[in-house]
Amino acid sequence: MQPTPHDERLLKALAHAIVVHPRATLKALAEAAGVSKATLHRFCGTRDNLIEMLENHGEQVLNQVIRNADLEHAEPLAGLRYLIAEHLKHREMLAFLMFQYHPDTLLSDGEDRRWHAYTQAMDAFFLRGQQLGALRIDISAAVFTEMFLSMMFGMVDAERRGRSASAASAQALEQLFLYGGQVRG
Repeated sequence: MQPTPHDERLLKALAHAIVVHPRATLKALAEAAGVSKATLHRFCGTRDNLIEMLENHGEQVLNQVIRNADLEHAEPLAGLRYLIAEHLKHREMLAFLMFQYHPDTLLSDGEDRRWHAYTQAMDAFFLRGQQLGALRIDISAAVFTEMFLSMMFGMVDAERRGRSASAASAQALEQLFLYGGQVRG
């Protein structure tokens, strides 16, 4: 089920609240998100349910970014710019997902298979960029995906900690990623 715009705003606020206040009670999270404890309780019931809702929403957001990017047809550099911009539009969810991350998250086994379609789409996009001559071929598509995701999550975290201005993030990511990965003539 697709969340309503109100639900999306609340999920975004709650994702931010959990990252900023990781041990907060539901009451404190509700206050940080600008809703009452009763509203939050009706919305999710328990903290575990809230975490699950946020993880599910994060999965939906990232898969929607991939679908909207039309990575099978997008010109590689335009596609990369789009991916950067769209990921940054969902900073709060990226920060939350990074906060929830554990080393075996992307191993494609058990419950973490949820990220498999996302990483496969990213791998295929970078492979296509290589095949079209836009990206280096001496770096695997999987490594491009890992580097892209690491840079995205790192920039979002740098913004959160005040080490980077959000206005500069997209350009910095594009420049750092491309000039390390773009084919030089």
